Amino acid sequence: MNKNLQNKLETALTNQSDNKGLVKKLKKSKPKKLDSVVHQLHEEIFEKIDCLDCANCCKTTSPAIYERDIDRLSKHLKMKPSKLIEEYLVKDSDNDYVFKTAPCPFLDYENYCTVYESRPLACREYPHTNRKRFYQVLDLSLTNTLICPAVSSIFEELKTKF
Repeated sequence: MNKNLQNKLETALTNQSDNKGLVKKLKKSKPKKLDSVVHQLHEEIFEKIDCLDCANCCKTTSPAIYERDIDRLSKHLKMKPSKLIEEYLVKDSDNDYVFKTAPCPFLDYENYCTVYESRPLACREYPHTNRKRFYQVLDLSLTNTLICPAVSSIFEELKTKF
């Protein structure tokens, strides 16, 4: 990860208390324009940040893997779902399937996803900053500020707008 992206994660760690305060404020007020502001920031920030320069999400966390994800991945990999589970997955404390290892077993040396077209839904939606009713994922997004430099940047901008 380049130094600029690393700095964004360090900023998130330093500003964690302020970011928690922002989440609390946004949950309480539920501003009507929150989605449009976050979506605009998402577009602007992802024009400047290339996930392939980072891939920290793929290197450090594992998404919840659901049955439809297992079916899609196993078809893509031409293996039985039971074999995919045995080889790649484990149940976490929430009883969800997650990858056994980090980084993701499907992340290659250039930060490309080798199963991109068949990747799990949680990977498709990450980092959730372009979804409707953003206030519903504020806690998750707060956690993601420590993982994704783009989410950290979005939170820094949100603090100036709200």
